[in-house]
Amino acid sequence: MEQRTKTFNELTRYIRVRSAPEDRFVEFDFALGHPELFVELVLPQEAFRIFCEHNNVVHMDSDMIRQIDEDMIKWRFGEKGHR
Repeated sequence: MEQRTKTFNELTRYIRVRSAPEDRFVEFDFALGHPELFVELVLPQEAFRIFCEHNNVVHMDSDMIRQIDEDMIKWRFGEKGHR
């Protein structure tokens, strides 16, 4: 059975909010298809809400966030989970 590759529009859009809820601007990570490959973005609160609706985003869960953070440490310091 051949596995079909997802089209661009079918890729899951992930976000990870990094700012506090009361902040004027929302700082967040945005990823397409692969949560570990993200860009950092900043939008005003209302624009962020529209962005999320338009992209049908999925909030990264705590396990995803932990894995991404561990991988970032590995690449920065050379060993998984160790600074």
